[in-house]
Amino acid sequence: MRLLTPPMGFNTWNTFGGNISEDLICETARIMKDEGYLDAGYEYIVIDDCWSLRERDAFGRLQADPEKFPRGMKAVADDVHSLGFKFGMYSCAGVRTCAGYPGSFDHEFVDAKTFADWGVDYLKYDFCNFPESADGRNRYAVMSMALKASGRDILFAACNWGNGEPWKWMKSRGVHMYRSTGDIQDNFQSFSKIARSQLDNFSMSGHDCYNDIDMLTVGMYGKGNVALGETMTDKEYETQFALWCMLSAPLMLGGDVRNMNEFCKKLVLNRGLLRINQDSECRPPHVVYKGRVIYSGPDVPGGWEEYPDTGLTMIKHLSDNEFAIGYFNFAPKPGEVPFTFADAGLPYQSGVGLLLTDALTGEEIGVKRDYYNAVIPSHGAKVLMAKMVHV
Repeated sequence: MRLLTPPMGFNTWNTFGGNISEDLICETARIMKDEGYLDAGYEYIVIDDCWSLRERDAFGRLQADPEKFPRGMKAVADDVHSLGFKFGMYSCAGVRTCAGYPGSFDHEFVDAKTFADWGVDYLKYDFCNFPESADGRNRYAVMSMALKASGRDILFAACNWGNGEPWKWMKSRGVHMYRSTGDIQDNFQSFSKIARSQLDNFSMSGHDCYNDIDMLTVGMYGKGNVALGETMTDKEYETQFALWCMLSAPLMLGGDVRNMNEFCKKLVLNRGLLRINQDSECRPPHVVYKGRVIYSGPDVPGGWEEYPDTGLTMIKHLSDNEFAIGYFNFAPKPGEVPFTFADAGLPYQSGVGLLLTDALTGEEIGVKRDYYNAVIPSHGAKVLMAKMVHV
């Protein structure tokens, strides 16, 4: 199958963990259909761990838990498909899943055929309880072949948390996206560390195989399976979503879309940011600044203080000779984040400026030349669209 832009959808794990059911899946799909998520590109509805019984049936096949999914997985898949979505499920390369359910080790081909028979379009494939004597790279290759032999196009979402530098080899195994980090938590430190850890590796992410920095936590506000009691701010959720879009990472919603507040709903449906994430050229961003943020204020002795390695500016080449520019401030105080155009290949002598427009609001900022520095709130972001202008 071809995968020309990063996958978009919803996954149950971040909010619900093991508290899943066919009613939850079907209600989520209806809400996402009615409220414009499908139209915006969120096409996959994915059930994560804890969906099966603890043992296989007499023929060695996985079984859906009848208390959670009384009509069976094919019926759930049919309901999801009837609304126009694609249906995703979870398994694991190990003997057991992360939550202790049957894994697919040595069962790859029968499990792939089972998923195909149920109408699965997406498989998240985890790495817990993997035998120490086995070869992880080979086992991802085995499941890749099993999915291709199943008779159905199934997106292969590998999840080995960055073990063995998967950005160097997952694409060659037929994988469509690969988790490159540990699990995300619903706090600023977690998502910012995860995104920044992969800045140098997104150069190996693109058409048909994408670096996956985990599901989004937008809209959780400290409630759910990966929440630790902290509550993120709207500004921090905006920063998270802007980072994922600038990096062309898969956009898998992890918040409860049935109860998404208006701010978060508008954020994840923002056409400007989604256009950047889903650009047809799917290029990685070029980091043009990674350094300090300086805060100036009367509350600081001496009038200013410096926060090393907290500022980040990226430019991303888009189709149709457009560009996206992202400014990020990871410091605990507001400060100026710079962008010198020469660092992106546009020195002053080029005679070229950039017409800048705010990607979130559509507000036109005007033509700038040589540089454009932005004052960014603490833990905040600003994303601009840019077009070349001869001046």
